[in-house]
Amino acid sequence: MNKRNTHRSAAFLILIFSVIFLIIGGRFLYIETAATIEGVDLQEWAEDIRTSSYEIDANRGKIFDKNGMVLAYDRPTYRLYAIVDSNYSENLKEPKHVTDPDETASKLAPFLDMKANEIESKIEQGQENERFQVEFGPNGREISQEKMEEIKDLELNGIQFKQESKRYYPNGLFASHLIGFARTTDGNISGVTGIEKQMEKYLKEEKGKISYERDKYGTKLLDPNEVMTEPDDGDDVYLTIDQKIQTFLEDAMSQVHKQYNPEKIMAAVMDPETGEVLAMSNRPSYNPNDIGNVENWYNDIVSYPFEPGSTMKMFTWASAIEEGVYNGSDLYESGTYKVTENSPTIGDHNNGKGWDMITYDEGFRRSSNVASSKLAYEVLGPTKLREYLTDFHLDQKTGIDLPNEQIGQFVFDKPIEQITTSFGQGSTFTAMQLMTAATSIANDGKMMRPYMLSKITSSDTGKVLKESEPEKIGEPISADTAEKMRDLLGSVVTSEDGTGQSFKLDDYSLAGKTGTAQISENGNYLNGRDNYVFSFMGMAPKEDPELLMYVAVQQPELEATELGSEPVSYIVRTVMENSLHYLNIQPDKEVDESFSPISLPDVSNQSAKEAEKKLKETFQNVEVIGDGNEVSAVLPAPGTKVVENQRILLVTDQPTMPDLTGYSVRDVHRLAKHFNLNIETMGNGYVQKQSIPAGSKIKEDGYLVVELSPPQSE
Repeated sequence: MNKRNTHRSAAFLILIFSVIFLIIGGRFLYIETAATIEGVDLQEWAEDIRTSSYEIDANRGKIFDKNGMVLAYDRPTYRLYAIVDSNYSENLKEPKHVTDPDETASKLAPFLDMKANEIESKIEQGQENERFQVEFGPNGREISQEKMEEIKDLELNGIQFKQESKRYYPNGLFASHLIGFARTTDGNISGVTGIEKQMEKYLKEEKGKISYERDKYGTKLLDPNEVMTEPDDGDDVYLTIDQKIQTFLEDAMSQVHKQYNPEKIMAAVMDPETGEVLAMSNRPSYNPNDIGNVENWYNDIVSYPFEPGSTMKMFTWASAIEEGVYNGSDLYESGTYKVTENSPTIGDHNNGKGWDMITYDEGFRRSSNVASSKLAYEVLGPTKLREYLTDFHLDQKTGIDLPNEQIGQFVFDKPIEQITTSFGQGSTFTAMQLMTAATSIANDGKMMRPYMLSKITSSDTGKVLKESEPEKIGEPISADTAEKMRDLLGSVVTSEDGTGQSFKLDDYSLAGKTGTAQISENGNYLNGRDNYVFSFMGMAPKEDPELLMYVAVQQPELEATELGSEPVSYIVRTVMENSLHYLNIQPDKEVDESFSPISLPDVSNQSAKEAEKKLKETFQNVEVIGDGNEVSAVLPAPGTKVVENQRILLVTDQPTMPDLTGYSVRDVHRLAKHFNLNIETMGNGYVQKQSIPAGSKIKEDGYLVVELSPPQSE
């Protein structure tokens, strides 16, 4: 009986195993003969298994200034990894995997800023988990080429590198809010802010790809069926900013930020005839190469609407002049003003004392809120004022080619709101809105759209793919009104009763308007002498402005003896004076207008001693250049109208570099032009240091750098 059961069990097991064998064998036979299994193409699947592919890096387009100075480009970095699979070294004379985790870890630790036991642990875990390679997180990425080469020199088995690209900004915080930054994610670079974001579709690169068949260790087969897709580099973007003018602006703003520690600084320089933005910056700023701790991501020039204060008055006066209702010699009672019996009292900035009966022209120079209120409500009228402010585009975006442009808010319903808007309180605007409106005053009535993009070129061929053109977007006032406004703005700077006297330039006439705006917080204005936005809108030279500049400094920490205009005027004077000289704009004013100019006599070809003696009878500051006996040139040129205290240079037939200490910018430029020197000025004021030593031979086309400092009394 037991034997029979044993046979039955054996037969049953044989049957079961036979069925299983037939199923498995049939499945293998089906797979062998079938083209697809459950929708999967078996041949394609097999090719995928034995095919390797990798990407070919492409370069993101570069960003340049208008003169070709590179502002952003891709820089190679390296990602470190360790091969931990011992099978990778089979049949090789030298091991290609990590053979000594302890030694490898101890040598890598200083380079990766990690503890040796952390590195060793990662390697050993990779080996235990039978992984092919391990990486070391952020510490193993973005390694510089110099560091990569140092690690390679250690000749550590199994340590390899993969090259990657990282966006690099060679000038650090230079125009950082404007340029923005791009971030690398999963090996791909994309713009996050600024021009990097705005021009993403042009800058964006397309990586290439190579695929080939390989063995199980990744070695390419003899017939690898290699397929390659070519990479496509991004296009290059040229901006309108001028690296030199931007540097003047950055240096001046950094000085003010260091000295006065303000809450904010906003500043920009434009060409009012075209709308090109030549420089733009904000404080606080940041270094786009290190974005770990950024106080403000936004470009406040275009993204921060605020109450601008008295710079707004230039548009109120321009509107009244254009409408034909303004008479600058008309008198009004300054001090205080009430639009209705129950409305708040508007007071002039000297605690409402005013200056008795004065003209509207004087009211503009003194920045009288009462004059602005009466013009807006009684002379021009709120309806007409609102129409003109719309014509100035102060109720719309400028359309500048930068991201995140915001628009201010008009508060203009009640009579009190209408008059406060006329002098820059209540309603809010961005700095770029104000500058755009001001181009009409600087540009004979024609208002220009601001723009940042100069052109886009192919990174492969250099061919221009797109180019920006100046665009007139309105003509809110006539050329005659614009000229009258520039004269009024000029009087703000030159007149003894003007609020802009501290903004005077040495060599150029400046037209502009100061602003001191209260700061609203939770519906109330802040108190305290520092709690204002101090600003200035200016253009120079006055008759035909080449540059338009706006500066606003919010809540600077002032000494008891300092005025809020001082940090603002330092930036304006420094940037305007240096930029106009850099652009070779002819000075249009004498050094000191209080002296009567005298025609400079011609002493060329005379004895240097005799010429010096003759000129010193009339002029206080005569200097002989060189050791020659004869005068070969006189600077300024003979016949030029000069003043008694102006520096006069007698160039001898054996010229040498003079000691430039104490020279003004104009003196240095005059000397450099005569000897055909390339010149770079740093700072503002008078020369303190020079790159070519005094007494050296002067070589044409040489390079002269001078450092300037304000006089000690300042």
